[in-house]
Amino acid sequence: MSPRTILRFEGIAVSAAAVTVYLATGGPLWLLVVLALAPDISMLGYLAGSRLGSRLYNLCHTYSTPVALGAIGVWTGISVVTWGALVWVAHIGADRAVGYG
Repeated sequence: MSPRTILRFEGIAVSAAAVTVYLATGGPLWLLVVLALAPDISMLGYLAGSRLGSRLYNLCHTYSTPVALGAIGVWTGISVVTWGALVWVAHIGADRAVGYG
């Protein structure tokens, strides 16, 4: 199996796990739908130039940022922050499952 195929399966697994945890913790479906494409708003950074755009896009499409946000949400007990982080992780996983990143 090629590394690309492995990474796509990993993306599917991560996305499915994040959505499962999101729903299991009582995350509302409407919020999942609203936030599903929110990380792609970072593409607007390209309007300020390709250097800034690529940095902003990459920052918003790495797992470290939503994992840190999720840890803050769990630590403070603020469910909506945790849910946002889970949707963000699901988005990144879905992107990688279809071959982005």
